[in-house]
Amino acid sequence: MHSTIMDFPLTLPHLLERAGKLFGKVEITSRLPDKSLHRYSYADFYRRALALAEALQKAGLKKGDRVATLMWNHYAHLEAYFGIPAAGGVLHTLNLRLHPSDIAYIVNHAEDRFLIVDDVLLKLYEAIKPHVKIERVVVVPLTGQPVPAGLENYEDFLKTATGSFSYPKFDENDPVGMCYTSGTTGRPKGVVYSHRSTVLHSLASALPDSLGLSQRDVLLPVVPMFHANAWGLPYTATMVGCKQVYPGPHLDGESLLDLYEREKVTTTAGVPTIWLGIIQALSKEPTRWNLQKGMRMVVGGSAAPESMIRAFDKFGLEVLHAWGMTEMSPLGTVSRLKRNLLEAPEDERYLYRAKQGLPTPLVEVRAVGEKGEAPWDGKTLGELQVRGPWVAAGYYNLQEEADKWTSDGWFRTGDVVNIDAEGYVKIADRTKDLIKSGGEWISSLDLESALMSHPAVKEAAVIAIPHPKWDERPLAAIVLKEGANASAEELKSFLEPKFAKWWLPEAFVFLNEIPRTSTGKFLKSQLRDQYREWKWE
Repeated sequence: MHSTIMDFPLTLPHLLERAGKLFGKVEITSRLPDKSLHRYSYADFYRRALALAEALQKAGLKKGDRVATLMWNHYAHLEAYFGIPAAGGVLHTLNLRLHPSDIAYIVNHAEDRFLIVDDVLLKLYEAIKPHVKIERVVVVPLTGQPVPAGLENYEDFLKTATGSFSYPKFDENDPVGMCYTSGTTGRPKGVVYSHRSTVLHSLASALPDSLGLSQRDVLLPVVPMFHANAWGLPYTATMVGCKQVYPGPHLDGESLLDLYEREKVTTTAGVPTIWLGIIQALSKEPTRWNLQKGMRMVVGGSAAPESMIRAFDKFGLEVLHAWGMTEMSPLGTVSRLKRNLLEAPEDERYLYRAKQGLPTPLVEVRAVGEKGEAPWDGKTLGELQVRGPWVAAGYYNLQEEADKWTSDGWFRTGDVVNIDAEGYVKIADRTKDLIKSGGEWISSLDLESALMSHPAVKEAAVIAIPHPKWDERPLAAIVLKEGANASAEELKSFLEPKFAKWWLPEAFVFLNEIPRTSTGKFLKSQLRDQYREWKWE
């Protein structure tokens, strides 16, 4: 017996066509480098995305060719998100915060043929130009300045289209885009997404118990469009037809708050670094901005301290904790409270909201320790392993990394977690960041979260440093808030009621800033190198 259902491929053009036909009047707003606002409609976006697709084909793009983008978050990047795959190409977003040598390596490894670059990023292109073999470079003239000789103006490039574009034939497993990991351990590694994985990821992302995006929302992704494809949000937003707002290169707290208020944003997304800047600006001038009550602030990239969630609640803003990876397209879990937890005591609710959350539909999770799969008891630690229809099954042209996948097909994330009886995942640490002291494990993330709840602490990073007796002990690197004071003794006393004595850091350093990766995470490897020769008294 066979089903009587159509064999209907899941491909990106369905999302683009839906947007063009149903949501033509909806606005897309972008902040440009000079802080002016560019506004146009979905109808304009649809027309221009198809023009880009046709122009690329006329320029010689063949199915499967990689087209790199070196761009901030704005309307032209959204056109590339859809226009490149519509032409049969593979969208390859380049992380503009990486060192030029890493960007050049990624371009060459991916074998990019074309590049679309913002005019404000031409200096970065010039730095990689001698080391790459890109055939054609198209420049988006955001500032209105003339495009340098030898390069093509994006607007002129679109004008080469005649309007007679037709989609090539797609298989849902054809590649649609690729993104490289940030390379915190070794060289960056490429993940290739398919039409099918992108469509399924968009559907799951929009679910009410996931990110809950609908046509009635106004979305502003602060997360860069070059970081795990802005967590897939441009695809999800276009699918549901909500208003989209893009901040360009202006990511400081005041600029974002101004845009939130001006455009009546209901959902935004970014890493904790961004939200720390927002909460500081709100705390200084709590009555200055009139934000949408209940605005959802999706936080990912690294753990959100419970203190941050509580702080935003006081302003009527909802922090929604999520977790994912480039290898997962990237959404893996979202921490929304189950119905049976809504009436739990307040402190218990906050504990759940600070966890990474429940697996999204179609994503399966398990924690695996030395004795096999860990029970879901909220205590037993194990490495988080995942599988699902938008989880990578390997890296692009990198067979030596095959050990990241188990023999039975699960991806080894490198995160150490426990999973409780309700199914909530809580990350204790990255495997490389756990602290083993006297044969027992200490979670640096738990210590950091507690330290950042101290009123004088702006940021805290905890690392393991060698110890002659205990093998490793925690060192806490602290950044204090402007004008605030706190001693090592005071911070240690603050932690004492919350942790066993042997968990408490015995070493504290006070810094002006904590080094970060290109995606805003703490660069703990640099701290470990800096303090590995710590002299214990």
